[in-house]
Amino acid sequence: TMWSRLLKKALPSTRSPSVKGIRSFSALSQPSIASFRHPFIQSQARGLAPRKCSARGSIFGSNARTGEQKRNYNVHECDAQAIMAKHGVAVAKGAPATSAKDAAAVAEKLSSEGVKDYVVKAQVLAGGRGKGSFLNGFKGGVHLCSEIEEVEDLASKMLGQRLVTKQTGPEGKPCNKVFVTERLFLRKETYFAILMDRASGGPMMVASSEGGMDIEGVAAETPELIHNLPVSLEKGPNKEDLKELATKMGFPHEEENAQAVEIMEKLYGLFVENDATLIEVNPLGQSHDGTVYCLDAKLNFDDNAAYRQKETFALRDESQEDPREVEAERSDLNYIGLDGNIGCLVNGAGLAMATMDVIKLNGGDPANFLDLGGGANVDQVTAAFKLLNDDQKVMAILVNIFGGIMRCDIIALGIIKAATELGLQKPIVIRLAGTQVEEARKLIDESGLRMLTTDDLQEAAQRAVRVAEIAKLAKEAHLSVKFDLPL
Repeated sequence: TMWSRLLKKALPSTRSPSVKGIRSFSALSQPSIASFRHPFIQSQARGLAPRKCSARGSIFGSNARTGEQKRNYNVHECDAQAIMAKHGVAVAKGAPATSAKDAAAVAEKLSSEGVKDYVVKAQVLAGGRGKGSFLNGFKGGVHLCSEIEEVEDLASKMLGQRLVTKQTGPEGKPCNKVFVTERLFLRKETYFAILMDRASGGPMMVASSEGGMDIEGVAAETPELIHNLPVSLEKGPNKEDLKELATKMGFPHEEENAQAVEIMEKLYGLFVENDATLIEVNPLGQSHDGTVYCLDAKLNFDDNAAYRQKETFALRDESQEDPREVEAERSDLNYIGLDGNIGCLVNGAGLAMATMDVIKLNGGDPANFLDLGGGANVDQVTAAFKLLNDDQKVMAILVNIFGGIMRCDIIALGIIKAATELGLQKPIVIRLAGTQVEEARKLIDESGLRMLTTDDLQEAAQRAVRVAEIAKLAKEAHLSVKFDLPL
């Protein structure tokens, strides 16, 4: 959920010392179960998720825009399969392709290895691809075929298009590559996942004999088919426990049970060694010849570990992310894009959320969460204004600064620099209080820039809502509007 994303940005990450080479996690350094985009876990945690409440509804509640979890960096399925294969896990043969001709070449290579049937999968970071549809009208992000020509044709209809699923919102996500794999005919499909569980204070294995389908439905209708196994960070998984879990998953016979246990052990090794926060395999399937494979995997990783997992984080696909958040990260800004039209620039996470609440209470909608923190410099303030100024949805900008560590005159200098360099066209409402506030007011007054200033947050929010509404109406009527003070 976005709640965990905000907590992560607002609170410093705390990490316990490693135990016997294995990292351990504190409550704050890892997201709660509810924060995972994991079907079964979401169904269990839904009752605990914060509900819509004033401005925070669009942050804490269900929001299509928040499907991508920034605090849980994840990779495309093709990359996840490659990572698992590197750890000795059995996966289907295949390779990614960025053009229809490349897709055909992959299929030809697979054909030379004896593959007769293929699966073409759109690579977007969202669930529900199979039931999704592209904005060009093409239905489905996962297709089965048996001819190389079909592979090329399917890839041509997916690549360069935007795929809309239940998790992307109506704008969809760009499909810049497809994953062409062999089609395995499975006689058994199960579900397996490893995630961090706050309640048990460590990893949790989640498994079910009913895989390859809507696991959320299984959890809701037949919860007895969902099996959990807490794992000790110090000791790791117990082999006897894994054997029992494999049996519950539908692998009772010795050879298949041993295969399933081996895969679970290797996936746990991957989980620990790569600082993963989630490994989800659906299905973990058994082919007609008895081999157990990991198919359609999803891997999430701890962003705090980027410095030591450079190879994994080099796989990041920024095209799948909100471009505003990508740009903000480059300037080391704590930013989360929302759907309103009043840009917010605030110092402190608590004050930022309170500011959004006040905007909402006055009939407006915040366009973002943006916490400058206490150590921002003039260039970061300028970058923050550029971000808000470039956002086409933003009609007005509300600056709310309580100067403590963050001095008000630094904010004022940033505003003036941004207005000078960027040619800010959007009306700005400023509420400043605290350290160096008089110096800040003097700088703004002497700049000659037209800005609305006030000492009261309620009044600032009211003014921001008013000017945003005026700007919105003018835009809809294709009129140019100029704000002269006082309003």
